[in-house]
Amino acid sequence: MTVTRRNVLGIVASTGIAGITLDAVSRRAHAGAAPLAPLLEGGAGHLKALMTALAKTPRRRDFKEVPMILTAPDQWDHAALDLLMHYLGKIKQVWDNTAIEGPWLNLMRNSLNAQIWAFKHPNFLILSATHGTAHLALYDQYLWDKYQLAKLTGGKFARNAFLDVPAAAAGDPRDFENTAGVFSPMDNSIPTLQARGVVFLACHNAIFEVSEKLHGMGRNPDKLSLPAMVAELTNHLIPGAVLTPGIVGTLPELGFAGFQYAK
Repeated sequence: MTVTRRNVLGIVASTGIAGITLDAVSRRAHAGAAPLAPLLEGGAGHLKALMTALAKTPRRRDFKEVPMILTAPDQWDHAALDLLMHYLGKIKQVWDNTAIEGPWLNLMRNSLNAQIWAFKHPNFLILSATHGTAHLALYDQYLWDKYQLAKLTGGKFARNAFLDVPAAAAGDPRDFENTAGVFSPMDNSIPTLQARGVVFLACHNAIFEVSEKLHGMGRNPDKLSLPAMVAELTNHLIPGAVLTPGIVGTLPELGFAGFQYAK
């Protein structure tokens, strides 16, 4: 069933649960599927430890209003970002991803495959520094429906298909040479890359700019103020995303922390 705002209101009315909020129900209704089991090679102890630590690190998603420029660590996912900055693995890469229609997922998959099996670096970590139109892939389907985000892709995507789990994900990970298997181009997706340890960084500036655009287009069904709309978009980032105060400003920090830049 497609969950609309009217459906959600019906859920609230039918539950009769005092104090339940529309936003809480919408988040529950549109929560992503359970994350895939980790797809890590033997010897990836540092990467496994990072994934475990990140899974236990809260992300703030209860904003009411968010300003244009963030000034305090509690306005972004500072604890999760700090874990990434201090990752113990030696080989780590950050991809500057801006175009939703580009080959960004495929390129990161290829990089992982070469580093893990050719260069024997099972602890290899990739971060996706996501902004531009690529950042639309980091919003849940509820937000795509509510704000018609598909139109911001120029008609290239009707929904957020980047969150789909391809059939290839069910393949045997031991068969890493399978051209239609888990590590093949048939399995390019955000959930599969997350299962391999890829971390998708979200950009506050991209969130603010999309909110400005939606405001300017009059696409604002709840008549929210700009700071309130920025808050709503932030609250609907996909599970596992790490919110930064701005990607282009975070890239130098990642460089200082030893991440190799790729685009």
